[in-house]
Amino acid sequence: MTTAAVLGAGSWGTAYAKVLADAGTDVTIWARREEVARGIAERHENSDYLPGVELPHSLKATADHRVAVAGADFVVLAVPSQTLRTNLEAWKADIGSDVTLLSLAKGIESGTLMRMSQVIGQVTGAEQNRIAVLSGPNLAREIAEGQPAATVIACPDSTRAMEIQKSCATRYFRPYTNSDVIGCEIGGACKNVIALACGMAAGVGLGENTVASIITRGLAEITRLGTALGAKPATLAGLAGVGDLVATCTSPLSRNRSFGERLGHGESLESAQEATHGQVAEGVKSCTSVRALAASYDVEMPLTDAVHRVCHEGMSVPDAIGQLLGRRIKPE
Repeated sequence: MTTAAVLGAGSWGTAYAKVLADAGTDVTIWARREEVARGIAERHENSDYLPGVELPHSLKATADHRVAVAGADFVVLAVPSQTLRTNLEAWKADIGSDVTLLSLAKGIESGTLMRMSQVIGQVTGAEQNRIAVLSGPNLAREIAEGQPAATVIACPDSTRAMEIQKSCATRYFRPYTNSDVIGCEIGGACKNVIALACGMAAGVGLGENTVASIITRGLAEITRLGTALGAKPATLAGLAGVGDLVATCTSPLSRNRSFGERLGHGESLESAQEATHGQVAEGVKSCTSVRALAASYDVEMPLTDAVHRVCHEGMSVPDAIGQLLGRRIKPE
């Protein structure tokens, strides 16, 4: 039996741990707070992040990361992108030297402008063939409820990718493998920013034409940046690109879309954050780092720039829309 440790008991970390357990993998999940770990282990529920979802009785939980990673064949990193480095510094000494590291985090690190696989490699010293990423249209609650979904596991080492694939394949969760780590990570990081833009548009009362236009032009931005970094366009046309983008931009379960909608209603960044009960809307921080990364490669990303201006420079959503529509017209 494959043994896995999931480090992070938020909604997606918990949902993925459930998938692993349902697939027959021996799983231990680490929670930062003892009461969350106890709820998972004793009541088989994560009432903070997935209330009402019964978790497998085989799923073990702990507040001690050393217990979680002991003997693990692979370690799943399920913490927010901007806290990944700090957490890894605390965990790295206890993780085996040949363990596969699987990132669920989606973002570009502030300051360094590194993708998550790069952060993992730098902090742990692991070679890139030990590092995998998972990305796709994976809204946590739907998956935790057993609704059918697909995902992509990307790793330079196809054997490791297939081992993870087998460990999480269930009747409702279908994983595909891919070698394009860059494409999966850029799609995952940028879609949160575009989802904020879709939410903002909905918040000011705009309809489906607008949202469809934002999604389509957002995909164009993501593809420009991805290919500049070495991603394959086909990856961004697949589950880790279009699939993830559509789910995150259109679902009320998407934190980024819901957060953007609150901003569109005129709420401040602070009040919108309070309304989401402290859960992270990754795009709020990622819009700045994605924008800076794009600038470093001379890639134009007007939607990302507009989201950054609304979130961090005080621009109103109507003014941002006006600025976008006032841009020079050109061929598609």
